Amino acid sequence: MAINYSTKAQLAKLLATEDLVVENQEVSTAQFNVETRVLTLPMWKRASNSVYDMLVGHEVGHALFTPNDWSFEDKVPQQFVNVTEDARIEKLMKRKYPGLLKSFGAGYNELAEQDFFCIEDQDIDEMNLADRANLFFKIGKHLDIIFSEKENVIINQIADAETFDDAVEAAIQLYSYCKGDQQPETQPIPMSPKSGGQGGGEKQEQQSSDNQTPEESSGSTDESGEQQSEVSEEGTNDGENVGDEVKEDKEPEVQTDSTFEQQIEDLCGNMNGTVTEYFELPDFKLDRMIVPFSEIRAKFDWAEDLYKFDEKIYGFSDSEYNKFRKSAAREVNYLVKEFECKQSADSYARASTSRTGVLDCSKLHTYKYNEDLFKKVTTLADGKNHGLVFVLDWSGSMADCMLDTIKQLFNLVWFCNKCNIPFDVYAFTNNYVKDSDEARDHIWEEGKFIIDGSFRMMNLLTSRASKKEMEKQMLSIFRMVFSFRRYCNYNYPGELYLSGTPLNEAIVSLHKIIPAFKKMHGLQKTHVFVLTDGEANAMMVARENAYGGYGGKYPIAQQSYLRNKKTGFTYQFQYEYYKFTQVLLENLKQENKDVNFIGVRLCGPRSMNDFIRRYENISDDTNKKIKKDKFYDIKDTGYTSYFAMQTSALNNQAEFEVEEGASKAKIKSAFVKNLKTKALNKKVLSKFMDLVC
Repeated sequence: MAINYSTKAQLAKLLATEDLVVENQEVSTAQFNVETRVLTLPMWKRASNSVYDMLVGHEVGHALFTPNDWSFEDKVPQQFVNVTEDARIEKLMKRKYPGLLKSFGAGYNELAEQDFFCIEDQDIDEMNLADRANLFFKIGKHLDIIFSEKENVIINQIADAETFDDAVEAAIQLYSYCKGDQQPETQPIPMSPKSGGQGGGEKQEQQSSDNQTPEESSGSTDESGEQQSEVSEEGTNDGENVGDEVKEDKEPEVQTDSTFEQQIEDLCGNMNGTVTEYFELPDFKLDRMIVPFSEIRAKFDWAEDLYKFDEKIYGFSDSEYNKFRKSAAREVNYLVKEFECKQSADSYARASTSRTGVLDCSKLHTYKYNEDLFKKVTTLADGKNHGLVFVLDWSGSMADCMLDTIKQLFNLVWFCNKCNIPFDVYAFTNNYVKDSDEARDHIWEEGKFIIDGSFRMMNLLTSRASKKEMEKQMLSIFRMVFSFRRYCNYNYPGELYLSGTPLNEAIVSLHKIIPAFKKMHGLQKTHVFVLTDGEANAMMVARENAYGGYGGKYPIAQQSYLRNKKTGFTYQFQYEYYKFTQVLLENLKQENKDVNFIGVRLCGPRSMNDFIRRYENISDDTNKKIKKDKFYDIKDTGYTSYFAMQTSALNNQAEFEVEEGASKAKIKSAFVKNLKTKALNKKVLSKFMDLVC
């Protein structure tokens, strides 16, 4: 099973119980920067999940309990400190998280079965104490390791170490013992220097019974056990004269520690030299990105004042608006009814019934066979406080379907007004330019995504406005979008011209918009609707150049991650450009788990199936159903629900109109069309209610 590096990084962050920055990099060994609190974990591609969890727990143990103290280097080699410190931090991690006992046990079991320490052909009793101690504290339950009485003193000292100083002192004792444990060798022994009988067996017992420490011994014993005199020339101890050969004293090594480190590096597999990069979203002030409702209302007032002397100039658009508003009443009333029914059903499902303690006189005549003569009261649970945020694509490609989209949006706005649901409607654009130079500046920050200075979220409609202001604003918006594909003898504010598709920037801005919206209205349940007809390009990351300025670069697929320090999660960028938006949505959902994110992707009749196949394969039966319903709910896209909808389904006015004197066939055709439209409307609206309630 492939390793989910994002999940493992989150595991490390949770184990550390602090705001660690965890990075998975193609490096050979783990690293922890105690100043910046950045834990770098290798990408152990060949490790199983059990081994990976064990290694993560081990490295987090170092991050938590090992100080940045190297003062021991002139007293004892680092290998010996590795043995004692590994034993200490793993003991502390198991104590802090008892659940890690299973992870460490399963991980080391697997390593023991794989002969990870390369000891299959070795005689463990011939290894020095440091190697045996290292094996004992890691995979000891798989081996029969014998320690002498004196060795047990050091083993217990290692096991009892609570502080780093204790571990260093134990390492010094271990090193001193192993140094005195060295014996002249006539032949090299693989993996570790010959211990000269100090690994266990009868010679161990003999030395213990003599109460002689390695430092007190002035010589060494040969294989027959006889004492040999030590020969030193000119007062030096650089070598020993054994027959005609001169043997040098060897510095003791912990071969199992070296083998373990090498094997851990091998778990990384072939490193291709690529560098994994972690990027973050920039911080920003929300009021810099938002164009408030009052400002847009003022823009419309200024434009409409130009035509106040010609009342007929808006005649055609206004008549169409009034006709639409009248026909939309049916859909709005249907939404309200569905919402109230579902709310009532939810309340009754959570209702509680209790006795009042007051006799019910209407039941007194049943006292002989009925014990329940008291009145009861049913308490209904309060309904949840809902709120809706609409995010509308204000790009040029929406021109053909913007009028129908606005009509559907107005239906939802009227529904919210009738049910007293707070809402805000935003349109994302990169065409709204403010006069301030500061407002035009990009948001640049090293290693973070760039937000273009022209990006804005226009607050077109809001429940905070008065009823009169809302009606005036909705009429003004209808007039504007009505002119997108019709010649009208009037203009609208230039700042509201259609633009590009800064969808990704809009999703980033929701990190500030949603909390502010929830706090303002005290909401329990929030829904975010994103209506768009296309995807956006990936955002660029700010990079400082050699001249002290900033440039931009795109994240490299498979090598770049979005990191959220607040949640601790990371998200890998993929090759498909549209999956950049999916990463941003996953990140947004993780930070707002109680929010329902609903996407509506408008498609042409010919492009709808191709769009759906980006995410899942569809059968012939499903394809027929899509053609009939004109919409499809796609899963695993970053949204809670993602609806692909044909633009033709937006123009769903269910009017039954026929010419006077029409034939029966025409009347039948108009009636069938009217019924189909009503059925589609109810199906789509019911799906909407299922998501909202």
